[in-house]
Formats: sequence, structure tokens, C-alpha cells
Amino acid sequence: MAFFLLILQTLILVAGLSLLGKAVVGIFNWNRRHENFVYQLFAIVARPAERLVRLVTPRVVLDQHIPLATFLLLVFGYFAVGLWHREVCLADLTQAGCERWLAARSGGGQ
Repeated sequence: MAFFLLILQTLILVAGLSLLGKAVVGIFNWNRRHENFVYQLFAIVARPAERLVRLVTPRVVLDQHIPLATFLLLVFGYFAVGLWHREVCLADLTQAGCERWLAARSGGGQ
């Protein structure tokens, strides 16, 4: 379970960083951002998360606000999964994916 949570947290991190990268690249040339190769790469990585947020948000939310809503949900999700991972690991430190918690608990993380 802990290993699965680590994978989920990493996927959330990648999607969030791709949205952040998309925004930074878009700032440099907003009008022609869709022609930029790097912007398109970030958009491909972030597209599944944006589509999921579009599905769960009401139609009142404008399409241009979906990337911001997605980023905020990913930030909250990242920390929520991190706290969940902590609880799971502290319940059973022998699981795969709990090596850092085991090292910190045994005093090796100092």
C-alpha cells in the first residue's frame, strides 16, 4: 500500500510540475504558446489531470480556469497523499516504500 501511495504522489507531482512548466513557458509568448514544442509536451503530460478536473467541476467553471483549478487540486492532493503515506508507513514500517520512515525512526536520518 505504501509503495502504491508513493507512485500516486509521484504522478501527482509530475502533473503539477507540468502545469507549472506550461504556465512558465506560456508567459514568454502567450499568443503563440500552442506552437511551442515544450509547451505542447507539458500540455500532453497535464491533459489527463485537466480532463479529470473538467469532468468533476460544474459547467459554471470556465474552461480557461480549469488549469488553475487542476493545479490547486493537485497541490492539495499531493500533501493529502503524503500524509496518508506517512500514516500507512508508521502503522507498519516493514512495507515497501517506507524505507525513509524506517531510517528516520531508527535515528539514521540525522
